[in-house]
Amino acid sequence: MAKHDEFDDFFGDDDDTPVVDTRADGRLLRVPLGRLAPNGVNPRTDFGTEAELIDLGKSLRRRQIQACPAVSRSAYLKLWPDHAKETGDVDYVLVTGERRFRGATAAGNPTLNCVVDDGLAKDRKTFMEAVVSENVDRQNFNPVEEAYAVQALVAEFGSNRAVAQHFERVDGWVTQRILLTHLAPEVQGLVRKKVMPLEAARLLGKLARDNEWDRTEQLAWWQGEQKQRAAASAERSAAKRAAKRAAKKAVKKTNAPALPAGESTADPEQQTGDPFYGRKTDQADPAPEEMAPTEQGPAVNTEGVPAVPGQANPAESAVGGEAQQPKLFPYEDGGAAARYLIHKMPTDEFNKMVDLLNKHRERQAVPAS
Repeated sequence: MAKHDEFDDFFGDDDDTPVVDTRADGRLLRVPLGRLAPNGVNPRTDFGTEAELIDLGKSLRRRQIQACPAVSRSAYLKLWPDHAKETGDVDYVLVTGERRFRGATAAGNPTLNCVVDDGLAKDRKTFMEAVVSENVDRQNFNPVEEAYAVQALVAEFGSNRAVAQHFERVDGWVTQRILLTHLAPEVQGLVRKKVMPLEAARLLGKLARDNEWDRTEQLAWWQGEQKQRAAASAERSAAKRAAKRAAKKAVKKTNAPALPAGESTADPEQQTGDPFYGRKTDQADPAPEEMAPTEQGPAVNTEGVPAVPGQANPAESAVGGEAQQPKLFPYEDGGAAARYLIHKMPTDEFNKMVDLLNKHRERQAVPAS
């Protein structure tokens, strides 16, 4: 028969249950889960899935680095006597660490390390500050849980300003969070799932508070807000695409090869009116319409054009004194085309060409030796 000692009443009849010091003086205790309960004022409602809790419990079984703060059941019930039934017949009530408690329970762990300090249950304000501050400071709450936590603090501290001053925040920090408590449960679910952005949720919370909107009105507002956001997003995307196209054009223009000095990107014919790129001469250019060829030869300018050696008088080229239909350039008449091009040459270039032709003629005239 197993030996009975003074710890049997606390731990039950299992001799393998660890022995702990149960004095609530702030020391670390290993408390059996059956003698421990979560508090009834924890704003946290999302503790994760069953699988996630089991993984947490297994991790705690290997090593629990952070102990859970707790108070004695009697100290807790002095603050909330109406919680006696839900607390049950336990010895300690958790201040924080309910997720660790649930994880240990899901994994079948026998105990949980706790630091029991009844000083945290001095009054309701002190207890609530301890419940909320760890989760708020470490951002363990989701936005809706944080909203109800701050609301609970306001109820204990008496005003938004008192809570803000206690946590060294501005008054607006408290007000913005409490706004989420005015949202319908379905809308709060959108916030928890991060479907609705926080800034939109707080705006809707203010509208719901001021106008006493119900669930239907809140959801209708959100549908309209989504359409506006989608239109604004499309407009921003279009503006970005336009900006990118403009930037690409600017880069192409910047990287285009530089033109030689004196040249332009404009059409040469538009600049000079000359279909042959406006080659300038030191003589007056003949009008194109006066250069039309005829059956007996090309028509040339009859005024102000010096005669070209070996060329007939241009005025004699007309047939019967009747003007022929002018053409821009006599492509079909090689001789007329040559005379036109010779006329376009500057005098010095023309003289060079004549010299070259004379030299060529002289070479041709010399008999081979």
